[in-house]
Amino acid sequence: MSLLKKGSAPLAILIIVAVLGIAQSAYIVKQTEKAIVLQLGKPKSGPMGPGLHFKLPFVQNVIYFDSRLLEYDARPAEILTKDKKNMVVDNYSKWRISDPLQFYRTVRSIPRAQARLDDIIYAELRVALGRYTLIEIISSDRTSIMEEVTQTSNALLKPYGIEVLDVRIKRTDLPPENARAIYGRMRAERERMAKQYRSQGSEAAARITAQADKERTILFADANLKSDILRGEGDAIATKTYAESFGKDPRFYEFQKSLEAYEKGFRAGKTKLILSQDNPFLKYMK
Repeated sequence: MSLLKKGSAPLAILIIVAVLGIAQSAYIVKQTEKAIVLQLGKPKSGPMGPGLHFKLPFVQNVIYFDSRLLEYDARPAEILTKDKKNMVVDNYSKWRISDPLQFYRTVRSIPRAQARLDDIIYAELRVALGRYTLIEIISSDRTSIMEEVTQTSNALLKPYGIEVLDVRIKRTDLPPENARAIYGRMRAERERMAKQYRSQGSEAAARITAQADKERTILFADANLKSDILRGEGDAIATKTYAESFGKDPRFYEFQKSLEAYEKGFRAGKTKLILSQDNPFLKYMK
């Protein structure tokens, strides 16, 4: 029993070492990953696809890389256009690790790869956008510019094991000082247009008022003319009527004229009349 107990300890150690060796020699690569095997820090084999794989325990280790499509959102940067306009461009890119072995040899990690992406894509954007005016970049030629930048960036990043699939501009802005200057010019232009519209409105109002005054004067003149004509016709008719009446009875004519004289003479006023009772002027007052 004592001999058995003495021999069981090395056996247990051997079993533990064997289990650890098997655990260290097997590794699994997921569907979304690729892997390379390093031996003493140097790439030994790879890239390895999804599945169960084996390596030398304790001597080799495995580094995993994401095989999915990755996205890098760059920081907004200032770019000078063909027409010497400064603009702030906010862009992003879609990329993936096409060659994990080459990727590890050149940039090793995703943060360093993103730094390389930032440098190259920004440089290509600056060159490409520098050949176009601000209006062309904003409106018509943006798609062709992005295709050009994508192709050139992909060619430059291929030696790093990186494939660039798409580069896009999310937003273009003007620098703050340019935006303030443009806002000032826009405000001045709107104020100038407002003054022009107000002056045109005042001119139109004056023209309409003058036309209305003219028409009013014409209407009054026409009305006064018609009134004078009607009054003249009425007076003529009245005169004719009086003449016919007076011709039939002269005493009625005398009576009528006396009444008119009474009306004018006795009308309230400052003039005082002193007449005797025998005055012929008062004969119809008796």
